[in-house]
Amino acid sequence: MLSKPHAQPGILTRVPGSTEACVTELDGRRVIAVFSNPGQQRGAFREDDGAKIARAAVLAKENRLPLVLVLSTSGASISDGVSALASWGRAARAISDISGIVPILIGLTGPAISGPALLLGLADIVIGTIDSYAYVSGPAMVEEFTGVKTSAAELGGSHALASRSGVLCAEVTDGTEILESITEVLSYLPDSTDSLPERIADDDDPDRICEGLAHIIPESATGSYDVRAIVEQIADNGDYLELRGKWAPQLVTSLARIGGRSIGIIANQPQAMAGTLDIQASQKGARFVRFCSAFNLPLVTLVDTPGFLPGKDIEWRGMIRHGAELAFSYAACTVPRICVIMRKAYGGAYIVMDSKGMGSDLVFAWPQAEIAVMGAQGATQILMRRASDEERLAYQAKYQETYLTPWIAAERGFVDAVIDPISTRSEINAGLDILASKRERIRPSKHANSPL
Repeated sequence: MLSKPHAQPGILTRVPGSTEACVTELDGRRVIAVFSNPGQQRGAFREDDGAKIARAAVLAKENRLPLVLVLSTSGASISDGVSALASWGRAARAISDISGIVPILIGLTGPAISGPALLLGLADIVIGTIDSYAYVSGPAMVEEFTGVKTSAAELGGSHALASRSGVLCAEVTDGTEILESITEVLSYLPDSTDSLPERIADDDDPDRICEGLAHIIPESATGSYDVRAIVEQIADNGDYLELRGKWAPQLVTSLARIGGRSIGIIANQPQAMAGTLDIQASQKGARFVRFCSAFNLPLVTLVDTPGFLPGKDIEWRGMIRHGAELAFSYAACTVPRICVIMRKAYGGAYIVMDSKGMGSDLVFAWPQAEIAVMGAQGATQILMRRASDEERLAYQAKYQETYLTPWIAAERGFVDAVIDPISTRSEINAGLDILASKRERIRPSKHANSPL
């Protein structure tokens, strides 16, 4: 059973429907909240419900407070007919109108079916219980149109939403943990885009030396390691909150603090697909970059990627568009940005992972960083394709020694400093201090045409 926080009455008028809207507090943070009542027609959306969500969104915008929705809905009410359909459309428009202005967080405690399920896609953060599920077209319709039998859990259960579609940022056991998780996320965020996240007093020295980073990169060029160990080393007290950890695991996105400041960290994960970027990883990264930019979270990018994932199928499915989506998000990002190149940074993937060319404010590199168009083996196969085996091996060794270093990039201004890995936390903290007053001019057009 979901335990709702104590609501402050008299702010939002109660009207019939399957939802209740109020102003409440989560660990001292005031939020505009909407709670489903699944006991009424399994939470079916009636005309009044959309009106309440829309009104809640307007109040969130006017008062610059986060919007929290805890939903369990069987879809639009059949008895209300087209009025119910128009109702959730009105709610979707109101939520879209406040996107990027105040944080929008949804907790899914049961089903979200048909049109109202799309509200999940409009939220910044979605957290679901393990028994929740969501889909636009249900198992019966899937079987009718495709002949494939499936269940609600297989089609849109929490595991599928977290690992296959990326709708859920995290899974929890029950409604109480939903509110706890939402509260934790809010602790890293400001109330709105007009303010900065609260800086937390912490006794972890921001200039702490991270001895564990001295030998974390394997000697072998193909050796693997868990990049989350690096995130843990540089974060205050080793604490961080990973989002969408089960989806596109070759890219890690998390919230953390350095020197008490809330930051977003995006990092290639060599343990999964060698850290290559594919369509899902590009979407995940782009969404996270925009989220951080909207809510004034400085962005730290940890780079170790050999490039984009090659393949005919992935190209046909739009790797160009989705790779451009990640580049577009970084290019439009206005918060302080610090990039740390730890090992491989090849080709187009190097560029889109917040390189200097994309507008990164500070770019650091570890001494073992390899910044190049491609790796030594690939370059040798192209440039020395007519040479003997001995000549190719000699050229590959020379290429490795000459080009796969951070020094050429540093000489040309694409890397600001080559740093000792153990001083990474200290260098990032110093960079954040310098960039604290960063301001960028907002473009005059009403919106850009992003490569969705």
